[in-house]
Amino acid sequence: MSKRDYYEVLGASKDASQQDLKKAYRRLAMKYHPDRNPDDQEAVAKFKEAKEAYEVLSDEQKRAAYDQFGHAGVNGQAGGGAGAGGFGGGGFGDIFGDIFGDIFGGGGGRRGPARGADLRYTLELSLEQAVHGCEEKIRVPSWDPCEVCDGSGAKAGEQPVTCPTCAGMGQVRMQQGFFAVQQPCPRCHGTGKMITDPCNDCHGEGRVEKQKNLSVKVPAGVDTGDRIRLAGEGEAGVNGGPAGDLYVVVSVREHKIFQRDGKNLYCEVPISFVDAALGGELEVPTLDGRVKLKIPEGAQTGKLFRLRGKGVTPVRGGSPGDLLCRVVVETPVNLTKRQRELLEELRQTLEEEGSSQSPRAKSWFDGVKNFFEDMKF
Repeated sequence: MSKRDYYEVLGASKDASQQDLKKAYRRLAMKYHPDRNPDDQEAVAKFKEAKEAYEVLSDEQKRAAYDQFGHAGVNGQAGGGAGAGGFGGGGFGDIFGDIFGDIFGGGGGRRGPARGADLRYTLELSLEQAVHGCEEKIRVPSWDPCEVCDGSGAKAGEQPVTCPTCAGMGQVRMQQGFFAVQQPCPRCHGTGKMITDPCNDCHGEGRVEKQKNLSVKVPAGVDTGDRIRLAGEGEAGVNGGPAGDLYVVVSVREHKIFQRDGKNLYCEVPISFVDAALGGELEVPTLDGRVKLKIPEGAQTGKLFRLRGKGVTPVRGGSPGDLLCRVVVETPVNLTKRQRELLEELRQTLEEEGSSQSPRAKSWFDGVKNFFEDMKF
C-alpha cells in the first residue's frame, strides 16, 4: 500500500514553518496516542503515520530530500523504530514536555550558540532552462560574522560583561501568586552577557550584512514550487552557532508556445482550412528541435495529436512525457476577388453533394429542426 504524502498526513502546507509542523504533530499525537485510544488499531496506525511524517519533516536535510524525491528520498530514514508498546518513546511526556517547555521557557539557563535562520530565494527560470537543467548565478544578502570584532560585538580589547539583571544566567524569574515563570532576561536577551562598548562596524551585533554570489545547479525537469537546498548558505548563527540553509524555490515563467502540465507539454497548431480538408505535413516545434506532424484529411478544430517522448523528463526520474498538439483550423481573411469566386464555387459543389461531406453540420441542423418541432414554434 502506497504511503500518503507527509504534508497531507500532518495537515500542513509545503511551505509550513517548523513551528507549524510541530503544532500539527502535537495535535495529531494527542488525538491518536495509544494511551488515549486503547485497543484502537486505527488510531495506533494514524499515530505511527503522524510520527513518521514529523520525524522526516522536522529534519531539514530529510525534508529537503523528501521535497525533491518524495518517499524514495527518505526510505529507511523515517520513523519505523516503534517497539512493542513503546512507539519509539512517543509517550505523553515528550508531547507535554514540548508544550510546557515552550510556554515556560523549559530548560532554563543561558542561551548559547544558536543556529542561524533558513532563508528563501525565488529563482525564475524559462521553460527551456527548467526542462534541460542549468547553472544559475544568484546574489543574496547574508549576515556574516564581523571581521573587526571576530563576532563578539565588542570593540577590540574589550570583552562582554556579565549582565547585572540576571547575574549571567540569561533567565529571570517572575512570580504571580502561586505561579512562577522563567523567561529570557529582557536586558541581555538571554545571553547572560552585555556589551558596554560595542564595535563600531557591527554596532554590537557581532555580524554584518553583506551580498554574496552563489552558483545554483538546477537539475533537469524541475517545476514551479520545487526547492533546492544550499546547506550553510543561510543566515549566520548567533554567538558562534552554525549558519542556516538557503532554499532556492523554482518559479517557471509562462512560455509563448507551450503549456506544461506535469511531464506533458501542450501547444496549439494553427492550420489552414485547405490543409485541414486535404491533409498534409507540418513542421511543429519541440524543446529538442523541429519534427514533422502528419495531418490527415478532414481534420477538425480541437483534434489532438500526441508526439510521444517529446515532453519533459521528471526530475525524480521516470519516462519522459508527451507533446500534445491541438489543431486549430484558421478561417482565411482579406480574400481577393478570385479567392471569393473559388470559395463560392466550392460552396455550391458542397451543397449539391449533400450532407456526406459535412456530417456534423447535417446532424446539428437535424437536431435543431427536431427541437423546433417538439417545442411547436
